[in-house]
Amino acid sequence: MKFAVLVGLAVTIATPVFAQAPNDPPMTINQRLENQHDRIQAGTKDDQLTKGERTQLRADDAAIRAQERVYRQANDGKLTPAERRRLNRELNQSSRQIYRDRHNNRKPKS
Repeated sequence: MKFAVLVGLAVTIATPVFAQAPNDPPMTINQRLENQHDRIQAGTKDDQLTKGERTQLRADDAAIRAQERVYRQANDGKLTPAERRRLNRELNQSSRQIYRDRHNNRKPKS
């Protein structure tokens, strides 16, 4: 009985920490690209990314930005829900690659 109460109390206290505010709008494609750019810059500054990794990550983000531009030109500046999903999927893949590259213990050549 005491254990159940403690678990319930812990969940009640921890829930606000993890919950996103319901009125917060989701991040835009451009905000996500900017965040990823900042993460690549931080990886460069901390010597976590090699030149090749950095070049590939920047190319991936440039391709996503170019694809967004093509989608918007085709639809009077708007993204369809399917296009937004596809761009977000590509951003998720790129984000995971940034994480993997920053944490693979490869160091740039000195």
